[in-house]
Amino acid sequence: MEHEHNKVIECKRCVLTSKNVENITFDEDGVCKYCRYYDKVVNDLGDKTKRTNWIQNKIAEIKKSGKGQKYDCILGVSGGIDSSYLAFWAKQNGLRPLIVHFDNGWNSELATENIRNICEKLDLELNTYVINWAEFKEMQLAYIKAGVIDIEALTDHAIMTTIYKIAVKYKIKYTLNGFNYATEAIMPKGWVFDKSDWENIKDIYQKFGTGKSIKSFPHLSFYKRLYYHLFLKLESIQVLNYIPYSKQQAKETITNQFSWRDYGGKHYESVFTKFYQAYILPTRFKVDKRLAHLSSLICSEQITKEEAIKELSKPLYKESELKQEKEYVLKKLGMDEAEFDKLMIEPARKHEEFKTEQILWKRYFKLIKILKLKFK
Repeated sequence: MEHEHNKVIECKRCVLTSKNVENITFDEDGVCKYCRYYDKVVNDLGDKTKRTNWIQNKIAEIKKSGKGQKYDCILGVSGGIDSSYLAFWAKQNGLRPLIVHFDNGWNSELATENIRNICEKLDLELNTYVINWAEFKEMQLAYIKAGVIDIEALTDHAIMTTIYKIAVKYKIKYTLNGFNYATEAIMPKGWVFDKSDWENIKDIYQKFGTGKSIKSFPHLSFYKRLYYHLFLKLESIQVLNYIPYSKQQAKETITNQFSWRDYGGKHYESVFTKFYQAYILPTRFKVDKRLAHLSSLICSEQITKEEAIKELSKPLYKESELKQEKEYVLKKLGMDEAEFDKLMIEPARKHEEFKTEQILWKRYFKLIKILKLKFK
């Protein structure tokens, strides 16, 4: 169902509307395409019995694969709910994860404390990988100056690369991934970009960076990533999609088990991520990510639409907190406030205005399709 140009249409099910999401469409029942996407991906996982059998078989595979080794899987932790609960689940199920934390210089004290408590109480060895801050700062500044939306692609790309390289080093085939449909399925197109696209990252930095070397930044080209997938057979398992997962129950479990402390919002375990989601996105891009996060929770029946609307009525930042955190972020980035404020009102650019690896992936999938037809 298309909507009239000036009329705001609200999804009958979630909190997305034609005003807050560009190019959104609705079906004849008034339900948006993102809710229908949620239904499809969850349905594709199968019923509870099928999901339980799948994850139990996968646990057995992981244990068999890691027999005789110190670790049988890798788990990246941030100090947030999903990865903290996943560490608990892994230990409960007899897995021996290599715990990896990627420090990009923006950890909150709460996140650091949460990670330490979890590892100590579960008797898990913590491996922290610290990024070259001078390089990373230059790359974040380039993204802010370029005006592209997914500044967090830098961190996500580096984390993904680091985990791949650790997997190769320790000969580990499996990584446990905290992504889950219950809290993250819904994310409007245009609010994020492909985190794996090294060509995009490189081109943005070349055009808006200082020209300083970024050689030590952890990165994977299209071909290297393909090599890891096709020849090394590295597998990332979205565990939380296959087990009963409630955000509230997970929070209660990790609070009781590890004295886990809340940091106030989804992905707010990082100082920069909080400032990015609560200030940069709504100010420059008119995007409130709470709409997507809350819509996922509505679809998974963890909250009601009324509860989501109440949550959205709260300010993203308290004035005093915003002033303090803005000063901290800009000082750490070495950025002048007047320059930053000027950038916040300039037109945004799309990631697609820069080089991307999209054409390479299209060719790859086209080739796979041809080969499947040929050898059918």
